[in-house]
Order: sequence, then structure tokens, then C-alpha cells
Amino acid sequence: MGFVTGMLAGLMRRNIDPAPLLAATNIDIADTASRIPVESYAALYNRLNHQLDDEGFGLFAQPMRVGSFEFLCRACLSAPTLAEALARASRFLHIVLPDLAVNVRRSHGHAELVISETRKLAEHTDDPGRVFAFEWLLRLLHGLSCWLAGRSIGLDSVIFPYRKPPHFADYALIFTEDSRFAPTVPGGTGTLVASFNANLLDLPIRRDEAALTAFLEGAPGKITTLYRRDREMVIRVRDLLRAALPETLSLDDIADRLYLSPRTIHRRLEEEGSSFRGIKDALRRDMALARLTKTRDSIAQVAADLGYADTSAFYRAFVEWTGMAPVHYRRKWAGKSAGTN
Repeated sequence: MGFVTGMLAGLMRRNIDPAPLLAATNIDIADTASRIPVESYAALYNRLNHQLDDEGFGLFAQPMRVGSFEFLCRACLSAPTLAEALARASRFLHIVLPDLAVNVRRSHGHAELVISETRKLAEHTDDPGRVFAFEWLLRLLHGLSCWLAGRSIGLDSVIFPYRKPPHFADYALIFTEDSRFAPTVPGGTGTLVASFNANLLDLPIRRDEAALTAFLEGAPGKITTLYRRDREMVIRVRDLLRAALPETLSLDDIADRLYLSPRTIHRRLEEEGSSFRGIKDALRRDMALARLTKTRDSIAQVAADLGYADTSAFYRAFVEWTGMAPVHYRRKWAGKSAGTN
């Protein structure tokens, strides 16, 4: 839900009520503990773009008019390699999105996709709109790169220019397990750095005009449904872990049930930008938040049902996820619900 809050930040700045858009896409923004279908998220993305005539969600000094994504794709389509495609993307975005500069650096087998503020996007570096702006542009460029090359492209690491947002646990599933946070100095401008293997820049562009026509159906929101890190092996492992609770399965247990070697599962998860531990932690986090906000089960019972050997271990994990103890989180949520009622 943190990604939805960020997407709506531009509306909030303009005092535009998001309720009709949320209702049209069946999203309940009050339920911060819930997951929403990626299709609903993509639908909200497109509806918001069209309502504002701005594919930048109203987050920047000048609107990025509807149709910009299509012409970004067309600019990249005839490039011979991914390196040239990203160079063209950088030049195009300089025209339609001057608030963020995109550059690619390459040196000794290592490459970096760099996204830099050319002006402050918000007064506070952890502003939800500013956080989302970096999340969105990285996701867009990464997803587009994967589509152009016709394959998944793994990010080795990403440094984000803000503190860990409340939804940072999902970064392992969406971006990479090695997601780091280096807050921007107050009053300054920030830079995001995504690192990957430089050989990937030499990948040929494998798409043509016919493929682009199909790709643009449902775009640009469609980019959020493609080349997701939370798919395939990640989903299979997550489902097995969930079904086994309160029993805690090891990687060897998962391997036995999938008739694969632990090494193969580790490699597949790594290719999808995740890890066994990352999946287990994200699953427990989602279920813990839901149980504490939607039930009156004791904290000890929740901890036991999620496979924690003792309540103190659950407390420590919960503080890491949310920055507060479970009992304080439940009270805060109860206060919000009472206010709504």
C-alpha cells in the first residue's frame, strides 16, 4: 500500500480527492495491512495519468503529458543495444522530465543506472511523493529495459536517496535483495544508483513495431505487471511457507517438496532478485500486520502461529519492520479505525 500512497501524493498536493479513483479500482487505502492485486495497481496508475494528463502523477514541476511513455518506447525501439536504448531514454527524459536526470556509467565490467534530482522534489527527503518518484522511474526504466532485451535483467544492488520507507521489506521482491538507503542531506538533492553487470548493456534490442503495438495496450501501467521480482519461484516458495505455518520450513524442506536441489532454488530466487530469507520475512510481516489490525488474537498467539520460537523474537522482528512494538502498532491502528468510524 505504500506504493499507492506515493502514487497519490501528487493528488494530495493539489487537494484532489482520490476516492473516485480508488473506488473505480477497488482499492481501500485505509487498509494499510492489505495487499492489492497488481492489476488494480496498474489500473489506478493509468486512470490517474489520464485524469491529470500527466504520466508523472503530478509530482514534478511540469507535467509529463500522456503519450510520453509511448514515444519513449519508440525512441528506444530502433537502438542496436540496450546501452544505446538507455542513452536515448536519457535524452528523451531530459526533455519531458527535467526534474530527474538519467545517466548510465560503465567501468570494468560494472554498470550503474543513475537517477539524480536536478531540483528538490520535496522539502522533506522522505516525502512519500519524492520516494515514489524514484521508485517509479527506476521501475519504469528497469521494466522497459527487460522488455526491450526480451529477458529479465537482475539488479545487483540499488542505493536509494532516502531513509527506509515503511514498505521497504517489499524492495527485495520488486527491485533487489541488496536495497540500501542513504538519506539525502536536508536541503540537498539526491541520487539513486542501481548497479548491474556491464555485459547486459551489450544485449541486442529484440522488439519490433508489432511487439510494441501489443506492449502499449494497457501502458504505461502495464509496466508494473511485467518482469516483476515477486513471481514464479518466489510465489511457489511463498505459498509453501504459508501453507506450512506454524511449522517453519527450511530451504531443504522446500527443495524436497519442489523436487529440486537447494542450490537450484537459491539460484532461481537470486535470478528473480530475492532470497529464501527475504521471502520468509516478507510473508511473516504481511501476516503479522494483517492479524494485528484485523483480529484480537494475542501477540503471543500471533507469534506462535507465524512460527516464532518465542514472543521476544517476534517483537524484535516487528520493531525492525515497523519501527514500533506490536502493541503500539495495534493501538495506533485501533485509533485510526475509531477515527474513521
